[in-house]
Amino acid sequence: MSNQRKILVTSALPYASGPLHLGHIVEFVQTDIWVRFQRLRGHQCIYVCADDAHGTPIMLSAREQGISPEELVAGFLESHTTDLAGFDISFDNFHSTHSTENTELVQGIFHKLDAAGHIARRTIVQAYDEKEGMFLPDRYVRGTCPNCGTEDQYGDSCESCGATYAPAELRDAVSVISGTKPVERESEHLFFRLENFEIMLRDWVTRLPDGVQRKLEEWFESGLQDWDISRDPPYFGIEVPGLPDHYFYVWLDAPVGYMASFKNLCERRDDLDFDEFWKPDSEAEVYHFIGKDIVYFHCLFWPAVLQGAGYRTPTSVFVHGFLQINGQKMSKRRKTFVTARQYLDKLSGEYLRYYYAAKLGAGVEDMDLNLDDFVQRVNADVVGKLVNIASRCAGFITRQFDGRLAQQLPDLPLYTRFADASERIAGLYEGREFSRAMREIMSLADEANRYIDEHKPWQAIKDPANRDAVHGVCTQGLNLFRALMIYLKPVLPGIAAASEEFLNAGEFRWDDVATPLLGSEIRKFKPLIRRIEAKQAQAILDVPTEPEPDKPAAEAADKHISIDQFLEIDLRVARVIEASYVDGADKLLQLTLDAGEEKRTVFAGIRSAYEPEQLRDRLVIVVANLAPRKMRFGVSEGMVLAAGPGGEDIFLVSPDSNAKPGMRVR
Repeated sequence: MSNQRKILVTSALPYASGPLHLGHIVEFVQTDIWVRFQRLRGHQCIYVCADDAHGTPIMLSAREQGISPEELVAGFLESHTTDLAGFDISFDNFHSTHSTENTELVQGIFHKLDAAGHIARRTIVQAYDEKEGMFLPDRYVRGTCPNCGTEDQYGDSCESCGATYAPAELRDAVSVISGTKPVERESEHLFFRLENFEIMLRDWVTRLPDGVQRKLEEWFESGLQDWDISRDPPYFGIEVPGLPDHYFYVWLDAPVGYMASFKNLCERRDDLDFDEFWKPDSEAEVYHFIGKDIVYFHCLFWPAVLQGAGYRTPTSVFVHGFLQINGQKMSKRRKTFVTARQYLDKLSGEYLRYYYAAKLGAGVEDMDLNLDDFVQRVNADVVGKLVNIASRCAGFITRQFDGRLAQQLPDLPLYTRFADASERIAGLYEGREFSRAMREIMSLADEANRYIDEHKPWQAIKDPANRDAVHGVCTQGLNLFRALMIYLKPVLPGIAAASEEFLNAGEFRWDDVATPLLGSEIRKFKPLIRRIEAKQAQAILDVPTEPEPDKPAAEAADKHISIDQFLEIDLRVARVIEASYVDGADKLLQLTLDAGEEKRTVFAGIRSAYEPEQLRDRLVIVVANLAPRKMRFGVSEGMVLAAGPGGEDIFLVSPDSNAKPGMRVR
């Protein structure tokens, strides 16, 4: 088509340290619907994404699991791509920021920014964990808020009063990693001079939705601050050229991952040119879909970095709100935290695609996945209205008319009303007003069902004189169904593909709705979707969970166990025969225990509080019926009980000195 658009679209990169959850899926489904709509309209729309694979959390998580960061991110890359395929997310490429392309682009962008005078070098003071030998990100320091006195707050802001501060201002600060008190140390860091781009950014943000512009205005009013873009070792990331033992902050290299994923795709496809999409005067369009929590990075830092490095800026950034489940914030403790895999193990991704579409608008309001509403809406709309049209008409065409549609429609004005809705519905898709589009489409589905109800082909066919009329009514019904499926193809790609096969007329295109399907042969109808049972939907929540570790104790205290459950725990007295350090583990000691009739090896995370010689011949309490756990250092055959906040303040629970190894604790 002569007016074909060239569009590059991305979703925010999921972090490669945990599984995807249904909140992630909101964004991927929103993006995918828009991408599929553009393709259905005949435009070239490329959809790329990647795993965000760098940073301190990934480094520490890999260390805890006894594997390399590369192994950790490779595992999540596989699970993320598998889960996203389960929701029919139609990527052209899903890559990783831990890639050659990303390294080359990030270092190249840095050189351009530095040469243009947009990088400053300054010595800063940071919290340093002497035990772990590493500088601590603000979120890895916790203590008492200096403003309101609330305990157990992060090193950058207080969740209670909202105050912001430096980690050094916290009272009773400790390292989250080791539990020790951090000290202050100096280090040279690189800063991106964001204020150099204020004039450009004030103009650029005018292309964003109004609500996003208002939020950004708050940052303009408080003054744009230089952005620290380097980190000290140990760190899993991309090295800074010319500054030994320093790495780029993950939030610099993560958005470059959009470009890197596209570049990786261009290297494998002859029809795509990287520069055509990313050069400053590009006529192509670039859109990012993100959550409202990362607006600052995508709508200030990112366009400024691109401008400063000589690349084009995004055409726009589309922002959505958060997901709640049954009216509550997603929480493991409340059993409202649902991973993508938990859902897919119980239900088809197609159901959730429709429900999200029926709830999504262009704004940043939060969305609620109410499971009762979910069941009712999918069953009523997709099964009861949409698919019902085809199932009520197809059998007559197959049995009575040799599977061939009539040569004309009995009610052409009705079909024309359906076809005339094309541009109105297209405008809603384009503007990401998906919920309004679903209402329009389901209103047409109601009209189609009323038409069939009025003509009652199941009764009319009993009179041979009505054969031609029934042929026309069912042909009309199937054409109305076809028009609706064309409109819903971006939302329900699986059902659309099955409908294309059933109607036997090739893949749907948006403009096909202008011309009805007449005189052609259809295939035998097969069920396109099944009703959801309420118990199926509720089952996605039926996963054993534990209280979230970062919640205050009072909030986790409502998780009770019965006395019978408690009595199932086999607590035994044991004597420490031998204790030793564990090579490669900074927190563990290896204990050999005399538990009465047997000896056991237990790995205990108490090294910060005890030296091995302090433990020999000491009586301890061990959980004797805990399943053995295989670790890279060996097999741990139980758990010793201890109390305390961590770090140096860990206190082993010991029985009376008269107790004997093997005695059960009662």
